[in-house]
Amino acid sequence: MTTAGAAPRTVLVLNSGSSSVKFQLVEPDSGVSVASGIVERIGEDTSSAKLKIGDQDLHRAGAIADHEAALRTVFELFEEAGAHLDSLGLVAVGHRVVHGGRALFRPTRVDDALIARLTELAPLAPLHNPPAVLGIEVACRILPDIPQIAVFDTAFFHDLPAASATYAIDRDIADQWQIRRYGFHGTSHRYISEQAAQFLGVPLENLNQIVLHLGNGASASAIVGGRPVDTSMGLTPMEGLVMGTRSGDVDPGIVFYLARAAHMSVEDIESMLNRRSGVLGLGGEIDFRELHRQITDGSEQARLAYDVYIHRLRKYIGAYLAVLGSTDVITFTAGVGENDAAVRRDALTGLAPLGIELDEHLNDSPARGARLISADKSPITVLVIPTNEELAIARACSEALDDAGEERAWGERGAAK
Repeated sequence: MTTAGAAPRTVLVLNSGSSSVKFQLVEPDSGVSVASGIVERIGEDTSSAKLKIGDQDLHRAGAIADHEAALRTVFELFEEAGAHLDSLGLVAVGHRVVHGGRALFRPTRVDDALIARLTELAPLAPLHNPPAVLGIEVACRILPDIPQIAVFDTAFFHDLPAASATYAIDRDIADQWQIRRYGFHGTSHRYISEQAAQFLGVPLENLNQIVLHLGNGASASAIVGGRPVDTSMGLTPMEGLVMGTRSGDVDPGIVFYLARAAHMSVEDIESMLNRRSGVLGLGGEIDFRELHRQITDGSEQARLAYDVYIHRLRKYIGAYLAVLGSTDVITFTAGVGENDAAVRRDALTGLAPLGIELDEHLNDSPARGARLISADKSPITVLVIPTNEELAIARACSEALDDAGEERAWGERGAAK
């Protein structure tokens, strides 16, 4: 805990992509975001870095060669703002890691052995784990005296029931190659399910929930008493709902057909399903605001992309209503889920016989923050709750440090040397 007169402790949360680093400095105890920003187009001549702290918005443009240069640029922006990290109560760096495989599901202190294990898991998440490892290695070099903690997207779904987690393929091959449904966006699904219970004033263990995380990546989960019983993503983040650039569910026979008939390589097919499919592949647009504009202008391809997206979403909602048997609350979150009233309306229209009725006025309200959007007479409550994965990661790191008895901030560490 923070001692009298000391700065509140903070955690620097890093989300490292192949050409970007998103970051946020969070007070896990209060939930306050002290600073946030992003470095984009790393390795290009047109790189940019942004930092927002207090009432200051700092920008830097110009070539940023690699991830190490990116993180050093972030620290330079902090100094330019007069906010040195060693005076901001920094106790840990938390890294979002998409795939933890079977064994990694608790917040884990980074060491060489962990980095080696994450590198081995790269084939399970080739777009996500390698840049995460790179970000971890860079942060360890730049901040060697600060605990580095990995928090896994798959952790929340680690204990999925076997019937949900198991693919109906050869058992020996599945065991040898760690093939199962892992689920992703777990940090968000856990956070939202807890926030929904808090919003309703109902103990978490008393609620059956459906959480719909709809962003560029999209996933759904069914949760009983705070424990997930099903989720839409699988071995990789490609399964399930239609997403911004990812296909979601497809017949696996498509892969074999394209390999044989179109002579596409495995790499080309994987790239197509991950990067050139989903809403982008169908409608040529990833931004739902632009997609709606094109639909209004009469674009048939935009309309089809939207209809396919909604159809898949409704299928999963219906499936999870059946999985749960009885459902207390459905919550929309993430960029599309929080901000697109049309998606929420079209996903739930006509489901009154299943116990779901929206209040159109509440759904169309421009309000932000956690809010109720279902009608008073709706047996199932429908909510919109903004996700905050950075806060959830920061709190996971803080709890891990407390469990290990490590609470000193960076400045205090230096003073003790």
